[in-house]
Amino acid sequence: MALTINRNMTRWIIIVSSFIIISLILWNTYVFFQYFKSEEQAKMKIWTNAYVEFSNNLNDIQSGTDDVEINIVAEGIVTDSTLTTPLLLLGENNKILSSRNISPYSNSGKAEDIKKDSAYVAQNFDKLIAKFSAENEPVVLENLNRTLYYGNSPLLNKLKYYPLALLLIIFLFAAVAYFFYKSSKTADQNKLWTGMAKETAHQIGTPLSSLVGWTEILRNEKVNPEYLVEIEKDISRLQTITDRFSKIGSVPTLAETDIVKETLDTYEYLKARSSKLIDFEIIAPEKTLQVNLNKQLYSWTIENLVKNAIDAMKGKGNLKLAITHDDKFVKVTIKDTGKGISKQNFSSVFQPGYTTKKRGWGLGLSLAKRIIEDYHNGKIKVLQSEIGKGTTMQISLKLLS
Repeated sequence: MALTINRNMTRWIIIVSSFIIISLILWNTYVFFQYFKSEEQAKMKIWTNAYVEFSNNLNDIQSGTDDVEINIVAEGIVTDSTLTTPLLLLGENNKILSSRNISPYSNSGKAEDIKKDSAYVAQNFDKLIAKFSAENEPVVLENLNRTLYYGNSPLLNKLKYYPLALLLIIFLFAAVAYFFYKSSKTADQNKLWTGMAKETAHQIGTPLSSLVGWTEILRNEKVNPEYLVEIEKDISRLQTITDRFSKIGSVPTLAETDIVKETLDTYEYLKARSSKLIDFEIIAPEKTLQVNLNKQLYSWTIENLVKNAIDAMKGKGNLKLAITHDDKFVKVTIKDTGKGISKQNFSSVFQPGYTTKKRGWGLGLSLAKRIIEDYHNGKIKVLQSEIGKGTTMQISLKLLS
């Protein structure tokens, strides 16, 4: 008990510590992003101040200088290789005076790329203005009748998505750890159940051999042969059960088998040993239907379904088994008039441990699902159920051509 508590405490400490570390990383990333963004904004303010100062001095020295000359010098200020911020300088009536770091053709200096860059900026003008305005407040140069629009640098954009990438990595890591833990736990449980099943088969084997010997003694004592026939049937059944348990944990061998005969044999055996208050009915084709089957495990599945149906009816009601088929599949349905299953529990009934019985383990339908779906590549499901009226279970297996 103490070991379990210590493990749970350690697990929670690791979870809480991981959450705190992740929160600190995300917070520091956010702080660094804001700091880096403020640095870029400060850099653009320095650029605009230099641009204004240069333009004012140039106007004082050379009143005849036109916009072209100012823009040429301004372009020289902008062409600093350390400046990666995309920017757009507009004059009166939104005339494009200068642009940088916007299109794939920016800054190459080639004549054809300059034309492509101008065309790209003109074509996407409205989108660029909206994007830059959303990222940073435009800088208005009132004395020069100019407006500077600028966006986030490529590095800043990458940094913006870093927390999302970090969260994705953490999520994937947590998912891998969870599935590893779950798989490990399931493997341990499977080993436990396999060991218990094989030990059960071993324990049953000793008294079973003794029963076979006692049967021979009874035969020599001239006991009523009808009694011996029934005893031998039960011994055969015990041998089948032992064989079932010994197969748990190993891949069963499938063989081409007539599913009609195997279903009828199991059904008739259970009918002879069930309450006389149950009205058994069976509908089956007269021809054989061949499927790949493991006889012992399939018989176990039918037995579980029939016994569950009998328990649901509390030993009194109608039990109907029907075998139908089409070109590809054979379907075995077992219908009872028991208490029924609510719709939200249709899938839960196949989970290990789920049971409505006071003394049940909740393993019957879980085993049935594993036998049909994992070993026989078939399907088993609750076909229909209604509270107070009964349940219909269905098995689907592929027919052999």
